[in-house]
Amino acid sequence: MSILPQILFILVLGVAGYILYKRVSFLRRNIFLGKKETRNDQTNQRWKTMLLVAFGQKKMFKNFIPAFLHLLIYVAFVIINLEVLEFIIDGLGGSHRIFAPILGSAYGLAMNFFEFLAIAVLISCIAFLIRRNVMKVERFTKPELKGWPAMDANLILVIEIILMMAILTMNATDQILAERGLEKYTLLNGLFFSSMLQPLFIGMNDVTLVFIERFAWWFHIIGILAFAVYVTYSKHLHIFLAFPNTWYSNLKPKGEMKNMPEVTNEVNMMLGIATEAGTETPTEIGRFGAKDINDLSWVNVMNAYSCTECGRCTAECPANLTGKKLSPRKIMMDVRDRAEEVGKSIDAGGPGLEDGKSLLGDYITKEEINACTSCNACVEACPVNIDPLSIILQLRRYVAMEESGTPAQWNAMFQNMETSFSPWKFSPSDRFNWADQVKNEEAK
Repeated sequence: MSILPQILFILVLGVAGYILYKRVSFLRRNIFLGKKETRNDQTNQRWKTMLLVAFGQKKMFKNFIPAFLHLLIYVAFVIINLEVLEFIIDGLGGSHRIFAPILGSAYGLAMNFFEFLAIAVLISCIAFLIRRNVMKVERFTKPELKGWPAMDANLILVIEIILMMAILTMNATDQILAERGLEKYTLLNGLFFSSMLQPLFIGMNDVTLVFIERFAWWFHIIGILAFAVYVTYSKHLHIFLAFPNTWYSNLKPKGEMKNMPEVTNEVNMMLGIATEAGTETPTEIGRFGAKDINDLSWVNVMNAYSCTECGRCTAECPANLTGKKLSPRKIMMDVRDRAEEVGKSIDAGGPGLEDGKSLLGDYITKEEINACTSCNACVEACPVNIDPLSIILQLRRYVAMEESGTPAQWNAMFQNMETSFSPWKFSPSDRFNWADQVKNEEAK
């Protein structure tokens, strides 16, 4: 018995594992280009959020039909990949369907269920291709999705269709060979869906069928390994990052803005209030707000890599709906693209963050961030709890506090808030006079 297939399989598995390790290390380093941030409080709530939002896909079901189709793909991805374990064991040991004699009749039932899920994936992927390319759902036609992002979305759907067809082809030819009594092939309890493909192969000789069955087997396992590597370059990285991303969600009320520690400590020192960092003035003054990805937190950068590019955030954004250039999805894509650019520069021995570029200006414009109303619609809409608003606010803080580059109308508002504690220019003691006027008018 030749061990060449096992050697080849080990080689394929090793190469895929090495590439995947290098890519994961690259992504991890890029994410931690962001500043340190600790979010390990409220552990029970974080587990609950991850289970409901990432596992349960709770926020997807605001639109039932695409959510249901997505759920079918998700369930199939989790369950069908259990079969990959058998593929790996068979590949390493030179066996064929090693679990079949162990599980008995239950194995046939499991294979029928896997085939049902494969058909569900086929239907769902075709439906999603139609939605993107025929129906042209508006959120899939925005400028930021032109070129590679649109191709990436279509490519992943086509790959999933091909992989599912490989499973069905493998099972169909496998069962014909088992019926003919060939050694190694196990006859199962009527595989319903793949049996529909058997008429395509029934007239072929044994040698041809073995070739097709083995080709489908190798194509599927190599396809799965290649898919795992490709996902790390694709928007579909959310398949894995959705879980840590929802775990590290911002659990504070959505209307609560995060204070800047630098400003808080300075005010406290002026008022003689003890600060966590003590009363000593820091030797190096930190940057106010964010200009580049290293000024954001690592959670912000992980948010960017977790983005599904589904566009629900942009579809709900009132600024975008009224024709403004702001697109929360583009903000997240820009952060990811900048992290990729910096990471590749570092690996190539280049300048990294000191390349003369920055997130603000070269990727994201002031016009975009100034259009944001801070309404949190994008945060509420995201199916994996990404927070574009946090990034927008940090960029705006840099513009306001480092560049003094906010619009003149905003500066007047800031001054009024500093002196009168409200956006309007009148004395704090007169703040509620308007209410009295309303009451008097109503009384009349």
